[in-house]
Amino acid sequence: MEGDYLRRAVAEFVGAFALIFIGVGSLIYGNIVGVAFAHGLVIAVMVSAVGHISGGHFNPAVTLGFLVTRRMSATLAGIYWVAQFGGAILAALVLKWVLPGAAYDGVNGGAPSLQNGLNGGEGVVVEAILTFFLVWVIFASAADPRGTFKQIAGLAIGFTIALDILMGGGLTGAIMNPARSVGPELVANDWSDFWVYLVGPFCGAVIAAVVYEVLYLRPPRPVPVGPPETGLEEPRPGDAALE
Repeated sequence: MEGDYLRRAVAEFVGAFALIFIGVGSLIYGNIVGVAFAHGLVIAVMVSAVGHISGGHFNPAVTLGFLVTRRMSATLAGIYWVAQFGGAILAALVLKWVLPGAAYDGVNGGAPSLQNGLNGGEGVVVEAILTFFLVWVIFASAADPRGTFKQIAGLAIGFTIALDILMGGGLTGAIMNPARSVGPELVANDWSDFWVYLVGPFCGAVIAAVVYEVLYLRPPRPVPVGPPETGLEEPRPGDAALE
């Protein structure tokens, strides 16, 4: 995933813009089911559309997962973050401009906040777990060469976002994406519990990426059958799964 930075950055910018524009827009008139499917569908469509160009991250936490597992360079990750946060901020600005004031204020511009009595620590745990699921599915369906990227990766990722929102929408908003939180927070100038939506997604993404990478993408070598001097490299019975 090196080189061709401009094309990749534009794809990430457009994807992040679409997520915030459609996702936050759905908050105004939709119930939790509608909101969940709006977020899930826009990601499914965008991943399917430009996944072959940029990988379809649209999420700084996802990009961090790819960075810590050395699947992209720090330079490219930095470019992705600028594009993702830039797309999110522009989408939030456009929404503030085009939406009726009462509708915009009614959802606080899409800026997330903890609900139903959750405290900050609990919010971090919820966001971390939901993001873990998301990044786990991304690695399994898109990063793993045995996965289903060309076939159903976009759908799998989109459905994961939808089911995460169905569970966590009434608790933290199920943001799972620092760009999704920072863009609306900046434009609405509401930083309530902003750290929850940075720490939770980043931690969940790193854990999922590292665990999947270690367990499934970099498996340990099978234990040789014989002593070292034999040069025998055949796995023991039962180790075939490691091949």
